[in-house]
Amino acid sequence: MTINDIDKELMPQHIAIIMDGNRRWAKEKGIDTKLGHKAGAETLEKIAAFGNEIGLKYLTVYAFSTENWKRTKEEIGALMLLLQNYLDKFLNRESLRNIRIRVMGNIDELDKGLKDSINRLVEKSKNNTGLTLNIAFNYGGRNEIVRATKQIATMVKNDEIKIDDINEEMFSNNLYTKGEPEPDLLIRTGGEVRVSNFLLWQLAYTEFLFVEKYWPDFDKEDLLNAINIFEQRNRKFGGK
Repeated sequence: MTINDIDKELMPQHIAIIMDGNRRWAKEKGIDTKLGHKAGAETLEKIAAFGNEIGLKYLTVYAFSTENWKRTKEEIGALMLLLQNYLDKFLNRESLRNIRIRVMGNIDELDKGLKDSINRLVEKSKNNTGLTLNIAFNYGGRNEIVRATKQIATMVKNDEIKIDDINEEMFSNNLYTKGEPEPDLLIRTGGEVRVSNFLLWQLAYTEFLFVEKYWPDFDKEDLLNAINIFEQRNRKFGGK
């Protein structure tokens, strides 16, 4: 499949990706885990740029979960440093290829330098009109739902809304993805077939595609193939 084969009317607006397999990719090559994460970050940069090129509107990627804090201090430190380096690299670009970057998750727990880099990049790219790249970092789907529930409960407590005002639309508007369409397609690389606490509310009617390739090996052709598979599916949204 080529770019010209994409049916723009059937193409997904929003793709979510669980970028799995960096560590296994490195292990199979007999190299340090941090080099696997580095290769994965380079893949993300390429896929985001390509998604922007073909007219994808939203790309949400799972970069670091709330459960990932259980990993070794060495690996966590390498991941944080890697993110810092890539954020700084993006900040030094003039156009960011017109990509708007948003970060989903609790960044308050991150160190000040990393948090400041995130905030600067989000601010710098906020008026870009191309692809919106949502980076889920220190993110968990259950945590997001609890956070939204607390925000709505606070509004009830403060008499800003009544309990009967609470509906699905209000709940969605208190999630990190407020104002964005829900993912049309979820891709998970690395051969695993679970959602791992990712976008639990938003994935209600999302099409799933599980790919054997490790994330560092995922390329433009794989993304085009995923879009082609999506365009052939018949989405019923609970209907007949």
